[in-house]
Amino acid sequence: MNIVLLEPEIPANTGNIGRTCVATGSVLHLIEPLGFQLTEKNIKRAGMDYWHKLDVRRYINYEDFLKVNGYPKVYMATTKAHRDYTQPEYEEDAYIMFGKESAGIPEEILVKNEDTCIRIPMLEDIRSLNLANSVAIVLYEALRQQGFKSLQMDGRLHRLEWNK
Repeated sequence: MNIVLLEPEIPANTGNIGRTCVATGSVLHLIEPLGFQLTEKNIKRAGMDYWHKLDVRRYINYEDFLKVNGYPKVYMATTKAHRDYTQPEYEEDAYIMFGKESAGIPEEILVKNEDTCIRIPMLEDIRSLNLANSVAIVLYEALRQQGFKSLQMDGRLHRLEWNK
C-alpha cells in the first residue's frame, strides 16, 4: 500500500504515520512543502526506532508526485466526500492520500477526483479526526480487503505460552 501525505504540518503525526507504514509494509509519500524538517527529533520520537526502516519518498509538489508515479489512481480521504472509506475495492498497491492537518486536500484537486474521494463517517459537528488516526483507519480497511497479506496474524507472548 501507499500512503500519501499532501503538505503535512505536524511532525508527530507524520512520525506516527511512518511507524504505521513500517508495521504494514506500506510506502510513505510526502508531498512538499512540509511544515517541519525530517531531521527533527519529534518525527523520529513518534516513529521511535523504526524510522530507518521506512520507505519514504519526497516530492516537490502534487504534480511531481503524479508524474513520478505514472499518474496513479489515488483515493483521497476528505470530510467532503460522498462515500465512505469501506466502499472502494482497494488494489494491492493502492495510493491513499491525506491532506494537511489545517486544511485537508485542496478542493481544486478534489473536484477533479470525485470518484475516488472517500470519507470516514463521524458526527456532524466534528470537523475531522487526527491525521494519524485517519490514516490507520483507512489503511487497515484496505489491508483487510487484501486479507492482511504478509502481516503477522497470530500474537505471541514474550515469556509464556498461550493455553492451547
